[in-house]
Order: sequence, then C-alpha cells, then structure tokens
Amino acid sequence: MRAIATLPRTVWLLGLVSLLNDSASELVYPLLPLYFASVLMLGPRLIGVLEGIAESLTAVLKLISGALSDRLKNRKLPLLLGYGFAAIARPLFAVATSFAGVFALRMLDRLGKALRSAPRDAMLAASVPASQRGLAFGLHRSMDHLGAVVGPLLAWLLLANGVAIADILRWALLPGLLCVALVLALPDQPAASAMRAKPAFSLNFRALPIALQRYYITLALFSLGNASNMFLLLRAQQVGLSAADTMLCWALLSSVATLLTAPLASWSDRVGRFHLIAIGWVFYALVYLLFGKLGGGWIWLAFASYGLFLAATEGAEKALVADFSDPQQGGQAFGWFHLAVGLPLLPASILFGELSARGFGLWAFMFCSLCSALAALLLLVWVRPATRGAINNPS
Repeated sequence: MRAIATLPRTVWLLGLVSLLNDSASELVYPLLPLYFASVLMLGPRLIGVLEGIAESLTAVLKLISGALSDRLKNRKLPLLLGYGFAAIARPLFAVATSFAGVFALRMLDRLGKALRSAPRDAMLAASVPASQRGLAFGLHRSMDHLGAVVGPLLAWLLLANGVAIADILRWALLPGLLCVALVLALPDQPAASAMRAKPAFSLNFRALPIALQRYYITLALFSLGNASNMFLLLRAQQVGLSAADTMLCWALLSSVATLLTAPLASWSDRVGRFHLIAIGWVFYALVYLLFGKLGGGWIWLAFASYGLFLAATEGAEKALVADFSDPQQGGQAFGWFHLAVGLPLLPASILFGELSARGFGLWAFMFCSLCSALAALLLLVWVRPATRGAINNPS
C-alpha cells in the first residue's frame, strides 16, 4: 500500500479513466450475448464471427496506433479519440435492429479500443521506474476490473427492477463522457521527455529484440485458446443461470481480479514475471476444463477462478513487454503485444463457436486448455532463455 501511494498522477488518472470506461463497457458487454440471442436471434456461430472479426481488426489497428504515437510523440490524442468513439458507440446498441447495425457499432467501439490501448500502455510504462512496472500495470488493471464490478452490478440492479436492456444501454453514455473529460486532465505527453528523437515508423517484426519476438509468438499460441469471453457468459446461460445471475457471475469474476491484480502484479516486480505468468496460464487450462465439465453451482467457482487467472497474468504480461523494449518505441512494442493477443481471437472465436453450435462444447474448452498449457511450457523453455542480456530487465 505504501508503494501504491508513491505512484505518479498519470498512473492514477489512467486508472480512474479505465474504471469509468469499464463501468460503461461492462454495463453493456455482459448484456450483448443476451441481446444478440433474444432480440436479434443470433446463434453462437454468428456471435463467434462477430467477436472474432472485431477483436482481430482491433489488434491490427492497435499496432498501427502504437507505432504512430511513437512517431508523433503524442500519446494523448489517440486516447481522446479512442475513449470518445467508445462513448458514442455503446448507447447506440439500443437502436440497432440488424446484424449489420450491431456489427458497425461493435467495430466503432473496437476502433476506439484500438486507438487508445498501445499509446496508453506506453504512457503508463514511461511514467514509472522499472522497479514499479508490475505495480503500475497491476493497479491500472485492478481499477479496470473494479469498473467491471460496478457495471454488471448496476446492470443486475436495473434488470431486477424491470428496466429494459435497451434503456440500460443508453445510460452507458454518461461514464463515457466522463472518461473523455479525465483524459483532457492528463499531463501533456508524459512520455515525450524519454524520446530523444522521432523514431522511424516501422512495423518490422524482425527488428524487435529476439526475446520480444519469441514472447509474442508464445502469446499468440495462448490467445489461440482464449476465445471471446462472451462464450463464458453463454455457458452461464446454458447451465441455467438467469440474466440477472449472469451479471452477478461476471461481477464476481471482476471482484476477484480487482482485489488480487495489484498485489500479484507487484509480486512480479520482486520475484520475476516468467513463473507467475506460466503458473497463471496453467491455471487457465484447469479453469477452462472446469467451465466445460461442470454446471449448476460450480459455475460460480469457475468465474471466481477465472478472475484469479486474470489477476496473476494481466499486469505481469504487460510489464514484461516494458522490460525488454526501448522506451522510445513503447507504442510499437505494446502494439505488437496487443496484435499477438488479439489477432488469434478470430480463429479462436470462430472455432469455439462452430464446435459449440455442433454440440462439441466440451471439446472447445479442452482445445483452449491445451493451447494455454503448451504456451506455458514454451514461455519457460524457449522465451526465458532468450532474455539473457536483454535491455530494461529488472529481474
């Protein structure tokens, strides 16, 4: 707690922005599969295609946005555009009446995420010393998850009192506008002082340090087994949970992540990132088997366990990028990170949706478990040896 109190204003403002943004996002996100299925009559195949395309396109744009922010030495402008687009898109879901309309709005929301993610992470990494990277990213993710507690709980409260889903979606505009106001209050270009000259705009993967190249390939393998979280929400429906109880499950997941992400990510500053991430990925494999095999009351345990997985990995995964990247090209480095995480979501979500639609839901969960277990092994025996002598490595 003493270390958290020493974090700079930039970290706290970015965390508060994420708290508000995720409150709006998670007010909407858990409702979307219910809205898609009950109002627009979309099945798991179309949901898988929609989510896979949205996340994969977002991943590509994150790389471009991050590299451009390095070139322009401006992190704040893409944040303003990113949070602004999201604020506009979410309430408009309430008036969408077709798959095409939902797809367009989902793309606008994801475009906002694409514009802001890599520059925000680069700004966050540049605002703290190496010894506090895990803590800074962990606090940011904790506040993000706190928003994911507030949003579903608010949605549950409104649903339980008979408020229509469309009306709930409209309320998401308010926190979105507050996010834009807080971004305006951020210090101007806090990472610019670390940039001695404008780096060349480059998307050359081979120009990255070998440690990062191997890390991103391993992340891509893990992400191939990390289909859209909408399938977890659909799983909750399949085992008999009501719409309101599904919101509570999502809030439980986020509550666990809120409480544990900062301390676990801070732990990675002291003991190293690799073992913590590898343990988290193996735990993910077990959790996905839990989702696939068990139903009834066990689904609550599965969601809580998934929150523990997120807490163990999210901050450490991003801090590892900062450990082995040049601060002047932080936007590009985090852009590649988001590409490695997001691009495989298209085949992952399509495959998961297809297997579920054909009645092979358990096989879909087992495939995800296998990918994560193999990724954990590669992280320790292939990626870690390549980090000897790499720059900015605190451990």
